[in-house]
Parts: sequence; C-alpha cells; structure tokens
Amino acid sequence: MLGPQVDAEAKRTARVLAALSTHAGPVERTLALRQAATAAGELVAELADLAPAVVGEGLPAESTSQSFFRVREGELSDQQAALHGVLVIHRGLEDLCDAPLSGSDLALEVAGMRRSVLDLTGAAPGAGHGSVPPVAVPEAGAGSSLESVWSARWLIGHQVHVLFNVCAAVAVADAAHHLRLGDGDAALTRLADATVYVRGFPAAMAHASTIPADYYMAAIRHTMAPPSVDVPLSGRQHRGYKLFRAAMKDLLSVVPDSYEHLAARAPELAEARGALLEADIVDGERHVTLAYSMVHLRRSIAQKPEGPDNAVAELRLMRHRRAAQYASLIRFGDHYIADAVAGLRHS
Repeated sequence: MLGPQVDAEAKRTARVLAALSTHAGPVERTLALRQAATAAGELVAELADLAPAVVGEGLPAESTSQSFFRVREGELSDQQAALHGVLVIHRGLEDLCDAPLSGSDLALEVAGMRRSVLDLTGAAPGAGHGSVPPVAVPEAGAGSSLESVWSARWLIGHQVHVLFNVCAAVAVADAAHHLRLGDGDAALTRLADATVYVRGFPAAMAHASTIPADYYMAAIRHTMAPPSVDVPLSGRQHRGYKLFRAAMKDLLSVVPDSYEHLAARAPELAEARGALLEADIVDGERHVTLAYSMVHLRRSIAQKPEGPDNAVAELRLMRHRRAAQYASLIRFGDHYIADAVAGLRHS
C-alpha cells in the first residue's frame, strides 16, 4: 500500500504501456515511447517523494557480473523495491526511444515492463486500454555520441533482463505456493504473469544487443574478461537468473505430471504450465541466435581454450537439454531431442 498518488501514477503508466504502438511508424513509435518514459518518470518521482533511492554504488558487489552491470542486491522495503524497479523501467524506456528494436520484441519487453509496474506497486491493472491521459512529453535532449549510447544500452538492456528474472522468479514461486495450498485460480494468474516475464527475457537481451557487432567486439567484449575484470563474466554469475531456475525446478516438483495426465485432470493448468515452459525453451533458442549475431563462431569468454565447443554450440546444448526435460510436459514437445538425449545418457 504505497498511497493513492503512487497507485494513480502506476495505473497511468500501465495504461500508457498497454496502449503503446509498438509497430507504428518511426515517428509515432518514438513519440509513444517518449510518452511512456515520461509517465514512468512521473511514477519514479512519486515513489521518490516517499523516500529517496538507495545509492547502489555504495553497496558491495557480490560478483564480477554485479559490478560490471551495475546491479546490487539487498533487503528493500516495498517502496524501495518499487522505486528501483521502476527506475530500471524508466531507463529502459528512455533508451528504447532510439534503439532499433523490432516491433515484436518491443511488444514483449513493454509487456514485461507493464507487468513489473503492476507487481512492484501492487496496483490493479484497470479495465482495458481505454483512453490514455495526456502526458507532457519533453523534447529530445542533446544527443550523446553513438558509442556512449551503445555502451550504456548494453548495461540498460541487461538491467531490464535482471528485473524480469527476479520478477519471474517471484511469480513462479508464488504459483508453486498457491498450488501447494490448492488455490488453482491464483496459481493460474501467477503462471500467466511469469510467462509474460519469460517472454520478455529474450526481448530485453535483444534490446541490449541493438548495437553493432563490430562495436561490441572492439569496445565491450574485452571489458568482460581478464585483465579488465578478475574472472570472465558468465550467465552463471547472474543470481537473479539462478533464482528463476530454482523456482522453475520447484514448480515442476509440485506439478511433475506429463502434459496428457495433467490435461486430463486440470486442463487450464496444463496449458498455463505449457505456455511458461514453451517460453523458457524459446528463450534458450533466442539466446543461441543472439549470440551468433554478436560473436559468430567464436568461443565464449568464459570457456576454457581446450574446450570442444564455441559459444553458440554450448548455448545450443543448453537449449536441447531444456527441450528434452520439457518434452513430456508440453503439448508439442521436442521428442526427437528427448530421445537423443536419453540415448546419450544410456550409451
């Protein structure tokens, strides 16, 4: 309960995000994004009036990844969690005004941002898209150099990804909790929320990657490996993502049934679980193609020189393992991969 002003601004921000024209022409789309960024900025201001933000750089980083991506972890009140989450959304929207992200990815990222606003503030979503209250949109500021924009974008997109990871972990954990209590309706709601976030995972990564691959290779990639940092950066260091993976494991311990068995007794739950698992597989698939677009056939900076695979091959194996695990749990499972993985385990 963060007060009526926060509630009103959160609802307005959610409505602006819901109505955003993700596939409009470039001028209309940029104007819509500036309007959304302005609305999110006003929500930030309302939250900051309650208490100022924690100075993140004053908190110790728990990993090289946290230090590099300007992410910190700590106990926060509801107000501080909402403020810091909306600050991430605000920065993301400001950057999206100029980022050449596809309309389909923009729609998924904005949907995740909207869901975050509602979850972080506790605001009710309200009815439909309706008419969006007017927001005074400021003129675009003086442009920074493209190189500084690209470097910032790499961090901003990853911070949005981290926010989605944490929110998804909470939503999946909530769903598992409701299932244990026998509250099927509440579980379905939180599974749907989690699916919005997981669909936003690759969209946020695509946002971070809307920079030239040549610039990434020349100016960014080497800063994520020794001697620039103590240890090479790796997805394994992202605690938010590990929390999400742990929550998914717990969820499947609560509902381990095959798709057919679950659909026979709880068809809505089978479909909701399936949608989440499909989104998780697609996230793995998109990670493969995004890595290929940035590093082509090079090794990951976290791989040992004597390893047999490059970055893309290693990510593809992760996708295959995930698809094999989920094959019997979703309606259109990848049974070819499941059979192949099972054969390798028995050989």
